[in-house]
Amino acid sequence: MPQVATMPHTSNLPTLGIIAGDGRLPALLISACQRAHRPFFILAFEGSTDMDAIEGLPYALVRLGAIGEAMEHLRKAGVTQLVMAGKVSRPSLAMLRPDATAARLLTRIGAAFFSGDNALFKAIIAFLEEEGFHVIGSEDVLREIISPEGVLGNIEPNEQQRADIHMGIVAARALGEKDLGQAVIVHNGEVIGVEDSNGTDALIARCAFSGKAAGGVLVKVKKPFQETRVDLPAIGPQTILNCHKAGICGIAVEAGGSIIIDRDLTIAKADSLGLFLAGVRDDG
Repeated sequence: MPQVATMPHTSNLPTLGIIAGDGRLPALLISACQRAHRPFFILAFEGSTDMDAIEGLPYALVRLGAIGEAMEHLRKAGVTQLVMAGKVSRPSLAMLRPDATAARLLTRIGAAFFSGDNALFKAIIAFLEEEGFHVIGSEDVLREIISPEGVLGNIEPNEQQRADIHMGIVAARALGEKDLGQAVIVHNGEVIGVEDSNGTDALIARCAFSGKAAGGVLVKVKKPFQETRVDLPAIGPQTILNCHKAGICGIAVEAGGSIIIDRDLTIAKADSLGLFLAGVRDDG
């Protein structure tokens, strides 16, 4: 059942619905709303949302296949704008157990359910907007999470690493053209690993297990036809830690087109562990 909000709202901004998946981003959006005294309502999913992070806040908990119930909660809460934040694992159709609204959504999505994330998110957003909600990006609420351009910490990439970054941008763009992933790892002019549906952490772990990651560079850029309101390339303190454990020497993300969770902490972590962190444009 939805919980009752305990703080007054003085903002004229519309009520924001936060579709909350895993990770830190939902909590950061909640904090931004609280600072702005903006009304908000959280839609949490069984098995995907950190329930401790939303305790005492206005929310409803639903299973992934209960889309009709989710829509009802959002409308009752007066939500007009929606933001999708955090990772929600894609269920199998057998696990989904769709209700009537979810079945209609699946019909609307069609083959996109089995395609890459970008195709799926485009279809979901189109459906939500047909239902009367305005979907916005997390950066519209929390502008500071977007990566700026340039070296972000105290460590500069060397000439070879800059060349690897450039190669990584090209390779990641090609990967994104196929809607397969957003990240690659490059070492001394060779692409040693590409992201798949399992995500960036799995890419790092796979390359670390193969012994090829040490000395490499992780590069993340948005897909050429990215639905920018959701699923922008993202890194955070845990990414830094995972890269350090794998022996990766630095990370480059797309300036203006990627998210850095807890930016100050992420930069400080990179500095302390000896990794460079850079925001780069298309030309590397």
